[in-house]
Amino acid sequence: MAFPDQNPLRGILLKVSSIFFFVGMSTCIKLAGAGIPPGQITFLRSAFAILPVVAYLAWRGELRQAIQTNNPLGHVKRGLIGVVSMGAGFYGLVQLPLPDAIAIGYAMPLIAVVFAAVFLKETVRLYRWTAVVIGLVGVLIISVPKLSLLGSEGLGSEAAVGAIAVLVSATLGAGAMLQVRQLVQEEKTPTIVLFFSVLAAFLSTLTWFFGWVTLSNEALMLLVLAGFFGGVGQILLTESYRFADVSTIAPFEYCSIIIGSCVAYWLFSEVPTSTTLIGAAIVVSAGIFIIFREHQLGLERRAARKASGPPT
Repeated sequence: MAFPDQNPLRGILLKVSSIFFFVGMSTCIKLAGAGIPPGQITFLRSAFAILPVVAYLAWRGELRQAIQTNNPLGHVKRGLIGVVSMGAGFYGLVQLPLPDAIAIGYAMPLIAVVFAAVFLKETVRLYRWTAVVIGLVGVLIISVPKLSLLGSEGLGSEAAVGAIAVLVSATLGAGAMLQVRQLVQEEKTPTIVLFFSVLAAFLSTLTWFFGWVTLSNEALMLLVLAGFFGGVGQILLTESYRFADVSTIAPFEYCSIIIGSCVAYWLFSEVPTSTTLIGAAIVVSAGIFIIFREHQLGLERRAARKASGPPT
């Protein structure tokens, strides 16, 4: 794919900057989220993400076209799946050490490969299947010590339920990725970003009926900041793909485990366990291999198209 403003270094810097904002978002939620319902967290994160997203689209002159859609039902489906995934992820984030939550969340692109093969009938060959299996083994290495607490401490184990919540979030997030793949065939990226932000804010307000809590000024400010960070992170991520291809940028996603571990140690005195480090290394290696394999296949497809010449 050709980019009118090809500048891989700028794309990488934007991607890494987005990770700092997303980790900042997670940190704010973790600082504020104890005892706050996930739906309430999701609402504030989504509602205040709309502000920088709208400002960004207006600055680029894309706001008018962003509010036009040919597939409202597709956006609703993506919104429903995404908002439940977000809520489950936020719950798990509050219950788990930050590096654990980040590392378990890496299961999402691995599960997306499985879903793409099953539901979209995409061809997944032995190399990628092997990488997916190895990556999921890494996720299990991280998760099993938490899940084993269900036997010793029962369903009240916050770490065990948190690990399950992040796994559910990753699974639903993979489903949302598939829905986005279908949306991009007829919808522009600004439309997908804006509609999800608005729908996530609206749908999460429905959780008010299940009971929200009165927030302290500090908690409210942290969650507003989380929303702002999330919106800016999304903008930076979107911008990064204007300057470099996915295979160049995607591996830098795994910087989040390093940044998250530093933040966790500094703010929460959380030190990753040996199982978390081993599991994360396995998952990251599998993820990078899949990205590399996708890049190689893309090069092969482009070479085949060039060799076949223009259609006659």
